[in-house]
Amino acid sequence: MVPRPQSSAAGVLALLTEPDPLLKQHALKALIALVPQFWAEISEHIALIESLYESSDLPAESRSFAALLASKVYYYLEEYDEALSFALGAGSAFEQDARTPGQEEYVETMISKAIDRYIEARSEEQSGKGTEIDSRLRDIIEGIFRRCIEDGEFKQAVGIALESRRLDVIAHIYEQTHDTGLLSYAMEAVLDTNFSLSYRDEVLNFLYNLFPSLTDDSNAPHIHSLTRLLVTISSPSLTVPLLKSLLPKQKVLAYQLAFDLVEGGSQEFLDTVRNELPEGDEETKPTFDTLRRILGGEESVKLYREFLRRNNKTDMIILKNTKDALEPRSSIYHTAITFQNAFMHAGTTSDIFLRENLEWLGYASNWSKFTATAALGVIHKGNFEQGMVILGPYLPDQNGGETQMAGAAYSEGGALYALGLINSGMGSGRPVETYLRDILKAAQGEIVQHGAALGLGVASMGGRNAEAYDDLKQTLFTDSAVAGEGAGYAMGLVMLGTGDATCADEMLTYARETQHEKIIRGLAVGLALLYYGRQEQADDMINQLLAEKDPILRYGGVYTLALAYAGTSNNDGVRKLLHIAVSDTSDDVRRAAVTSLAFLLFKNPGQVPRIVQLLSESYNPHVRCGATLALGIACAGTGLQDAVEILEPMTKDGVDFVRQGAFVALGMVLVEQSEAASPSVASTRALYSKIISDKHEDPIARFGAALGQGFIDAGGRNVTISLQSRSGTQNRSAVVGMVMFCQFWYWYPLAHCASLAFEPTGIIGLNEELKAPKFDFISNARPSLFAYPSVTKPPKKEVATKVATAVLSTTAKVKARERRKAAEEGKKDGDVEMKSEEPSSSTQHGDVSPIELPQGQTSESKSLLSKRKEPTSETLSNFSRVTPAQMMHIVIPSSSRYQPVRPVSTKPPRAAKTGKASTSSLLLEKYAGGGGILMLIDKRPDEPAEFIEFAQDVAPPAAPLAAVGNGGAPIPDDRENLHVSLDEGPETEPPRPFEYPFDNDT
Repeated sequence: MVPRPQSSAAGVLALLTEPDPLLKQHALKALIALVPQFWAEISEHIALIESLYESSDLPAESRSFAALLASKVYYYLEEYDEALSFALGAGSAFEQDARTPGQEEYVETMISKAIDRYIEARSEEQSGKGTEIDSRLRDIIEGIFRRCIEDGEFKQAVGIALESRRLDVIAHIYEQTHDTGLLSYAMEAVLDTNFSLSYRDEVLNFLYNLFPSLTDDSNAPHIHSLTRLLVTISSPSLTVPLLKSLLPKQKVLAYQLAFDLVEGGSQEFLDTVRNELPEGDEETKPTFDTLRRILGGEESVKLYREFLRRNNKTDMIILKNTKDALEPRSSIYHTAITFQNAFMHAGTTSDIFLRENLEWLGYASNWSKFTATAALGVIHKGNFEQGMVILGPYLPDQNGGETQMAGAAYSEGGALYALGLINSGMGSGRPVETYLRDILKAAQGEIVQHGAALGLGVASMGGRNAEAYDDLKQTLFTDSAVAGEGAGYAMGLVMLGTGDATCADEMLTYARETQHEKIIRGLAVGLALLYYGRQEQADDMINQLLAEKDPILRYGGVYTLALAYAGTSNNDGVRKLLHIAVSDTSDDVRRAAVTSLAFLLFKNPGQVPRIVQLLSESYNPHVRCGATLALGIACAGTGLQDAVEILEPMTKDGVDFVRQGAFVALGMVLVEQSEAASPSVASTRALYSKIISDKHEDPIARFGAALGQGFIDAGGRNVTISLQSRSGTQNRSAVVGMVMFCQFWYWYPLAHCASLAFEPTGIIGLNEELKAPKFDFISNARPSLFAYPSVTKPPKKEVATKVATAVLSTTAKVKARERRKAAEEGKKDGDVEMKSEEPSSSTQHGDVSPIELPQGQTSESKSLLSKRKEPTSETLSNFSRVTPAQMMHIVIPSSSRYQPVRPVSTKPPRAAKTGKASTSSLLLEKYAGGGGILMLIDKRPDEPAEFIEFAQDVAPPAAPLAAVGNGGAPIPDDRENLHVSLDEGPETEPPRPFEYPFDNDT
């Protein structure tokens, strides 16, 4: 038998047992190079190698080699903790080996593990639970920081510093670079990752002190980051001094900061800042008064309302075609058209469709009437001044007495809900809140109570008014299913984001005691709203709700998780939702879990299609339905083709409510997308029309297509759907609005809350007097990429045309015989009388001469030459629509008289694009940020200026429902007719009581 040859490692391993230290050192160095090939054989001697590392008889260098060898052996054995421990002991040997080619994977793994261990040790040290950090580990991390800074890898160093809570490193890097972009990067990193609330606030306060002062004009570009920082920590103690420091010299910049704070700040925060601003002296008092007016929110709302009114491009033919196709006597179809009209006219103050279709409106009955009246709140959203006047004909009297007119309670309840939508998020502490509270306490019927509760919740959202909460609680305790459900939602809305333990205990206790599923559902979602943005502080409540036996409370637990970690992309939260989506016994809970993925991941929409891809193919239709809404909400307004490619096949699903979800989601994703930028826009619009006009299609699917039409053309085609504000903060109103919209599955009127997520997209320039001057700016992109959709052409009237007379083959033979006979008799052909003369080709087709083309040129090439080449840019004027993806292409020329006090976009402007290469990159931009209300500096104040004249805010009280059409001309007052249509339309008799033929009524 031939002896087995000995490996090269075996001989070297034998040297480890030699007494000579030099031989041992030589063997260790040789084995280090052999580990990648012979690690399995060397691992059999790991105990010997470890003993050499611990031996005091060997010199320090030899012991370092032994530690490095042991580390590499454990690395190949995938014992990474042991490998790191010995790598730390290797010291200089590890650093020397790191420079050796071919060791990159091992070194990167060890450095990664060292960083993880250091982060863990620092967290324990900060909390007071850990011991002192190993000095060797500290030295490695310090070396990493040093190399990153030397190599210019500042962002990598900032990321490690944030994770390891080394804020001193961030300060050191900023002192060397003075780059505010690194501070903004650190801020975004801490906001968009899984840091605790306390540490997040600590970092943001630290970064705020590093940002340079805004009083220097050159530092204004970082106002976006400062705005996001101040809104997130909601600290009046930082905000008020900053505003004061800008006065009186930087008055315009102070106004800009105030407008930006209103975009994302909570109502409580803004009210506190307003109250803490000083009165000012004779010079500054007018400026402080203007700041208070801006922070109140009314100025922003008024400007956006004017923007939507001026640019209203609602396609009335689409609405008319939908109305003609859907049977008005069907409540689901009537409600679908109501939502579509409300969304398409949201914020435009144009109720022209209602006025022109009074007969259709008269078919509304019961809750359809409630929904139709509430739609006025969406159409007139933000019209605070005239809200009570517009809804006056429908509102109940102050004493709560309900009109005896048939069905009046539904229109009264809907009007109260509409009043809340008009004042959404702006009603706390204002007269409308007092009015709604008085009506809620005085009302006797549950329908009016329901409307008053929803209106109060939406209007006072985030106001934290304890008295309003108590009034709602008393309504809840009446144990009326309809009124209690509205009160449950409203309690969560009023106390939004407080995480109040007392409120949570009261709501959860009552949800366990009541027998009404409606009330349980309202309280379950209300609890989720209560813990909005509380992150780890909500964990106990989340675990408690998810462990409940009642599936409705587990449903609330899913939304509590979604709202507590909204926008954080929390990995644990995503894993938990995915587990629930495939394991819970309730279809409702599983659907909610998939939908809720959108609320965690909306800041990273590109990830959502990949995550829900398999879920969209689930055997369970509820899971598939949840996948559609997750894609729609997370990818809203992006036109993301990956999302569209998943949704389009789902429009042909075999289950009607899955198709409904796909239609709704497509409308959300493709809102404000042009046909040139997104190839799916035209086909989606055609699909909507086809489904709606198909009488054999399921009603639920047709309902979804109508909603999709409303979303894709929302706000007169001038709004997008975004859960982020322009400065990048979470848009609380939009997040809450979409959560409430998702509840339309159980209660259709809640779909109106989707309007809370509609964000006008335009540039509104103002001077220091808050007037809108006329000026132009440039969009460096092909106009077709961001153009409005083409208007639907009305059907052409068909004109009857003469049909050519049929000529039989026998007729031709007869004619031939007659010609021959005439020739024989010496007659001319022209003298023969013909009873039937075949028309000539020129008579049949018209006397059209052929087009003469140059030699070698076809008609197709000639038409291409005749087409005018599209320009690469366009000029827009103040108050023009600018979509989110277009914002980064906007440039205000340096020669312009008016210059913005801050950058137009949070991203640097792009140069003009040619060709189609830019289209795909545009669709990947979730939100370029910026835009909106821009304060302008007049570079030539001595020259006369032209200003845009605003329209009068709605009509005077004598004509409360006078609308403004697309052309801007007032429409005659039809208040009485419209009121009669809603309140005296045909009323359906309630069905006779009956008993279910089975015992289980769940």
